[in-house]
Amino acid sequence: MLKNAINELYDNFPYEAKLKYSGRFKPYNANIKMRSDRIQVNLSKNWKTISKEIQMGLIQELLLKLLKNRLTPLKKKTDSTELYNIFLKKLHLGIPKTQTDPILEESFNRVNERYFYNLIETTNLVWGSDTLRKLGCYEYASDTITISSIFKIADTNILDYIMYHEMLHKKHKFYTKNGRSYHHTSEFRKKEKEFENSELIETEIQQFVRKKRPFLKRLFYI
Repeated sequence: MLKNAINELYDNFPYEAKLKYSGRFKPYNANIKMRSDRIQVNLSKNWKTISKEIQMGLIQELLLKLLKNRLTPLKKKTDSTELYNIFLKKLHLGIPKTQTDPILEESFNRVNERYFYNLIETTNLVWGSDTLRKLGCYEYASDTITISSIFKIADTNILDYIMYHEMLHKKHKFYTKNGRSYHHTSEFRKKEKEFENSELIETEIQQFVRKKRPFLKRLFYI
């Protein structure tokens, strides 16, 4: 399978590649590492039950990102990468929703009712570490919204705005072009501004973060 995935993308592939399934990953996570002329592809054990074509698409996406400045692919999109991206966008439908938190759940429900007409399906909701680098993220593979725990003491409007940003990711997903995934599209940014007083809240978030780390000048959303 690994060899087929490589041969679809590259001619005269100059690296030794190996594939390993690991139980250390969260469900449907994966990574790729390179040392010298050796490439290691690591997939969570959950991928073993998924079709070979979809797994090939995941492997190809990982290879395209790793080698984008090293090798020119024969093509940047394959049938397998198409299948993988479709699978990833629908994966949340089968993910168990077992993680939640009262504060995050209240925020999710407020935002869902006000901006999404309660049409966003329940998701896993967790606090992340006490970090300023990643304020929030939505993980497709586990259908999980994670919010930095620094916002446990933030005003409701700040928490709701960050929750709204991540819920937009859940709703709008992403699109791929030339082997690259785009998450913060122009449509996404347009929708983001529909949050009431969004520009003011962005300023409030920056002020809140600066109190935690005065030299931090840029916010990071994923």
